[in-house]
Amino acid sequence: MKPENELTVKTCYEDNKHELKLKLLNTKAGLKKTIGEYDLCRPGLLLSGFTKNFANKKIQIFGKTEILYLSELDKNDRIASFTRLMKADIPCLIISNNGRIDKELLNIADEAEVSVFLSPSPTIQIYQALFEYLNDKFAPFTTAHGTLVDVYGIGILFTGRSGIGKSEIALDLVERGHRIVADDVVNIFRKKSGVLIGTSQEMLKNMIEIRGVGIIDIWSIFGIRAIRVQKRVEVEVHLEDHKKIENYDRLGINDEFTEYLEVKIPLIHLPIFPGKNITVIAEVIALKIMQRVYGIRPERDFMHRLDEKMKENDQIRRYLSGDVE
Repeated sequence: MKPENELTVKTCYEDNKHELKLKLLNTKAGLKKTIGEYDLCRPGLLLSGFTKNFANKKIQIFGKTEILYLSELDKNDRIASFTRLMKADIPCLIISNNGRIDKELLNIADEAEVSVFLSPSPTIQIYQALFEYLNDKFAPFTTAHGTLVDVYGIGILFTGRSGIGKSEIALDLVERGHRIVADDVVNIFRKKSGVLIGTSQEMLKNMIEIRGVGIIDIWSIFGIRAIRVQKRVEVEVHLEDHKKIENYDRLGINDEFTEYLEVKIPLIHLPIFPGKNITVIAEVIALKIMQRVYGIRPERDFMHRLDEKMKENDQIRRYLSGDVE
């Protein structure tokens, strides 16, 4: 599911017009069209007459090659070629490098209600900017009931039953210098690289609800240093009532994972009870995740030492059992 409505040409234009210096050359009627795919397309083959498998839901880009091709056609062929493109029901057309396009072709685009934009930027720059932008807009999306906090640069997603204390832990972490990303509802996006990015819903941005106190504006109280717009989700800490956990991993040897949008992240079941300092434990969890990045696994080192000690004791036992002097 998606957090927003379909992406319109108007929204894409307004979001990128300053960076790419986009100028609308013709009708505004085409601004209402929607962009169906995140990728971009160079329609050279369609202009030359090959219409099979044409990606008509993508933004179309005219570079120097397309402009040169059209300029070398006679008037009738140029009109026929451009008309073929407009009849494909494309969302919009962007011309790079301030390429020149005939007024008669713009009239054809007007009739098809396709917006044509001109940019002084080179084609590769347009590709880079729009590909990153569209990748964000079309990223797979889900929501999680929890609280996302940046702790020492590690994005910790706290989950658990309603009222278990997720927001209180986040508030305590903020007071200790860490940063809140989202409370109650966390929007999670998957990037193409398999990275999960968490953000807050617009209505709840910078807000935390503390039962018995009400809504707290974190920015107003703690300042800009206490908030983040987005953060990579790197570990989930599931808070559970300690009485409900009969058996849990005391050494941390067996890794457990949870999955969002087909991306796995570490999962930690954390039993809580009154008086337990969850905030400090959360900081330690963040530091342990950082250690793993550098290949440091203290639990495995412990098991290795234990195994070596058991082997040593076994050798001593076998030696003494054979000592008959």
